[in-house]
Amino acid sequence: MAYIPLVLVAVIVAWFVASYNKLVRFRNQIKNAWHQIDVQLKRRYDLIPNLVEVVKDYMAYEQETLTKVIEARGAALSAKGPAAQAKAEGLLTETLKSLFAVVEKYPELKANQNVASLQE
Repeated sequence: MAYIPLVLVAVIVAWFVASYNKLVRFRNQIKNAWHQIDVQLKRRYDLIPNLVEVVKDYMAYEQETLTKVIEARGAALSAKGPAAQAKAEGLLTETLKSLFAVVEKYPELKANQNVASLQE
């Protein structure tokens, strides 16, 4: 009869320890997921100057579009926090869409293998 409270306390402590460990594991998974997103965004940001450089020769008349892409990339690189980063990503995606629309106007540029691989 005296063992029942000890067993009950042991079960409660074990439950708290297991719950805490589960929460720590979830926190680490979330941090890892955000780090993976950061890695992919960094890779995207690193490829944008290559795209601009390849496109620049063909698009002498579209300097404004290229400037907007470069500015959006700079804003996305300097964004802090998920909300600011999401907003900057939205702007960058929009400017890249306009760049890709301009690329459609230039058949020889559209056929360029470098541009096609960078668009991916």
